[in-house]
Amino acid sequence: MNETSPILDQMNDRTREVFQRVVEGYLQTGTPIGSRTLSRELTEKVSAATIRNTMQDLEYLGLLDSPHTSAGRMPTQLGLRMFVDGLLEIGDPEGEDRTRIDETFGTNSDDVTTLLDRVGSALSGVTRGASLVLAPKHEAPIKHIEFVSLAPERALVVLVFADGHVENRLFTPPPGQTPSSMREAANFLNAVLEGQTLSSLGAVIAREIAARRQEIDTLATELVQQGAALWANEGENNERLIVRGRGNLLPDSEADVDRIRSLFDDLERKRDIAQFLELADDADGVRIFIGSENKLFSLSGSSLVVSPYMNADRKIIGAVGVIGPTRLNYGRIVPIVNYTAQRVGRMIADRS
Repeated sequence: MNETSPILDQMNDRTREVFQRVVEGYLQTGTPIGSRTLSRELTEKVSAATIRNTMQDLEYLGLLDSPHTSAGRMPTQLGLRMFVDGLLEIGDPEGEDRTRIDETFGTNSDDVTTLLDRVGSALSGVTRGASLVLAPKHEAPIKHIEFVSLAPERALVVLVFADGHVENRLFTPPPGQTPSSMREAANFLNAVLEGQTLSSLGAVIAREIAARRQEIDTLATELVQQGAALWANEGENNERLIVRGRGNLLPDSEADVDRIRSLFDDLERKRDIAQFLELADDADGVRIFIGSENKLFSLSGSSLVVSPYMNADRKIIGAVGVIGPTRLNYGRIVPIVNYTAQRVGRMIADRS
């Protein structure tokens, strides 16, 4: 259970309503909410002074904050987390939002990357935030592998998949490799890769190396082992991250521009992109990360709403998400992200 739940459970009806209305008002307007405003809205008719006392209690609990002595209150990050976990009401996406997402899927003649690119653009347009779409790794069976020596410390691996897809990847080979040893390694792999995907090839290679270690020389073995690590994405991430709607995150105040740029510098360098799928990997549905709760967005003061999508085997293979200010309309954004992830998953499953 979330650690904020006991606090919420201990609130009386008035305190809970004051807290909820402050958060909802702030998410709608972006400005602190004052006691006079609340005195006209509360179910229970109480004085502005009584409401101020309640807000002071909530501030003491770390749930609200006051930017100025005479100003109203706004939620803290802890307050937003408690609201999202305990008070946020999530429904279905609005009809217009759902229609705009549906229209992006086009026809089955479009390739997956093109479709996901369109989905990212639509998600950004619908939410007015920046969208993230983590595309799946190519999981078709491999048909052929070739190693090409480019320089003493640079080589190319050419991967030909059974569906006709071709990928070229640069890597640094182990010291002492020769064109002859590379050919030997490629011949070894081509003899065992029939029907294997990149994900399953590593285990096959490990078994084959153990069973047939005497059939290839030591240098070729090192090359196979290093290649297996590369293909399994150990230490390197080859998923494609699609970012759309970057301009939607640029704030009106120039003071925050550097923080937003820092966020996208991190994204575009992909230093932490491996974490993106992990964020969604341990939950079936939408997850919400507010501000510093996720180190990938801690410098930007942004929130991330992310949901995984699955293939026909119910295996998580990617994710979609929206980044925006912590003052997101969570009640609207969460259903949109969830619906989009489900549509992408169905599209992937249908194609497989």
